[in-house]
Amino acid sequence: MRRLTFLGIILAALGGCAGTPSGGEEQTLVDRATLSVQEILGGGNDQLNATAMLRRARAAMVCPRIFRAGFFFGGEGGGCVLLGRDAAGSWSSPAFYSLGSGSFGLQAGIQDMQVLMLIMNDKALNAVLDSQFKFGADASIAVATVGGSVEAATTAAVGADILVFARARGLYAGLTLEGSLLSARSEWNRAYYGQDVSPRQIVVAMAVHNPGADPLRAVLMRFGSRGGAATAPAFAPAAAAPGPGPIMPMQAAPSGAVQRSTLPPMR
Repeated sequence: MRRLTFLGIILAALGGCAGTPSGGEEQTLVDRATLSVQEILGGGNDQLNATAMLRRARAAMVCPRIFRAGFFFGGEGGGCVLLGRDAAGSWSSPAFYSLGSGSFGLQAGIQDMQVLMLIMNDKALNAVLDSQFKFGADASIAVATVGGSVEAATTAAVGADILVFARARGLYAGLTLEGSLLSARSEWNRAYYGQDVSPRQIVVAMAVHNPGADPLRAVLMRFGSRGGAATAPAFAPAAAAPGPGPIMPMQAAPSGAVQRSTLPPMR
């Protein structure tokens, strides 16, 4: 009974991350995603040369803070943003997602992570664009959590549809993204763009644009271009989060082995 109560507390806390937005939460998540990209790929932290893989990615999902906690029963959760790239190299505005799961097994600890997922092809992007995507449920989608060395990352990338990079703080044992569920946040998309719009319209058709996401789009473009990692400027969130921007068209501008480890500790 105590274990069930503990699990309920964990999942209730994590579930709060996926609710209806209240006044500027969407822009705060976008700003945090911008900072997370810089912290994962910049400042000498990109020891696995993820920027080279970003140049080939079809889309990117950034989760600024995924929180994990558990003792036998456990859970994880947090908010994420998904951006797609067109053939000209221009990134879309973000679509909002939540990542969450509950689990049971040999596990203990508390951890929060910054996660960058590189979606390498249209097959994986189409799977994520569905209303829900469960890691490990689709045998045709190979997900590799890369780490350890550039050579290990390169090996894991062969045949992988989604590459996951994470910077973690805290200790946690026995839990991976396997079984975690990505769910689209329709309410957050509606609040950010001022109208009902699907993730596919945002990420693939690039039918809407909020200027508050321009710093995130710019940092992905700079890190994802040759020589961009050295020139990407630091980002400072605006003092006040802007409201929904004008709704306008944007200008076009085989399974791999899973390697598990972490990038350098968060500072």
